[in-house]
Amino acid sequence: MEKIIKNQLKTLACKVRMGIIEGIYSAQSGHPGGSLSIADTLTYLYSRILNIDSSNPKAIDRDRFILSKGHTAPALYAILALKDFFDYNQLSSLRKINSSLQGHPDMNKTPGIDMSTGSLGQGFSAACGIALSGKISGKKYKVYSILGDGEIQEGQVWEAAMFANHNNLNNLIIIIDYNGLQIDGKVKDICDLGDIKLKFKSFGWNVYDMDAHNFESMEDIFESIINNNTEKPTAIIQTSVKGKGISFMEDICSWHGVAPNKSQYIDAINQLKQELDKLEEELLCLC
Repeated sequence: MEKIIKNQLKTLACKVRMGIIEGIYSAQSGHPGGSLSIADTLTYLYSRILNIDSSNPKAIDRDRFILSKGHTAPALYAILALKDFFDYNQLSSLRKINSSLQGHPDMNKTPGIDMSTGSLGQGFSAACGIALSGKISGKKYKVYSILGDGEIQEGQVWEAAMFANHNNLNNLIIIIDYNGLQIDGKVKDICDLGDIKLKFKSFGWNVYDMDAHNFESMEDIFESIINNNTEKPTAIIQTSVKGKGISFMEDICSWHGVAPNKSQYIDAINQLKQELDKLEEELLCLC
């Protein structure tokens, strides 16, 4: 990956994190930890992978993205705003009455949202249905979905995994955000997932490991997926850090669903501004 592209991705991811914090602080409600852990992934998908157009968000042949762990909607809203699906200033309306940006994605209210999600596991099932529809109708679009690690404790996830393999949904790519924490503790202590990679392989999937905060790792994985002429669905298990990018939130379970207070908000935004200034200075040197 060229240095300038890597820098541009890091810069955008930093802005996504700022949007996450702005929205959740304004709402005084939301889920910062898991939103921050997928900021880099969404940045990469919406910048390098997805075939989408903000001027025509309902295009028939567009790729579809489903955020199965819907409570991390602040991250999705931030990247959509930065990609011009709606005005960035709307992020401060998160979870407010009559806002189009509610606590979970709503496909009927928000441009760029392909499926309403919230109840864990159901987004994955919807992604399977959309992928099957694409195959039946002969469309070339691909379907991408992000699941949480705690989410895959849901039985519905494994029913969907069987369904995807049975129907040869090679147009379906899911990303499991493995940050090791869920709302009430460590995933391994609540309900240990065991060997996730082996589980999905046993269900007939192609499986890849990925570093959720390394754009070069993402590039390598997605190039491998694109070049792999397969009839199987694909699962990416990405190792991430909950709360990534904010020092006092990183790998702390309590930041799963708590909004920052004023002093924490100022601290978080200052950290991100310092990172953004550094990245923009580096970009000037590269140019």
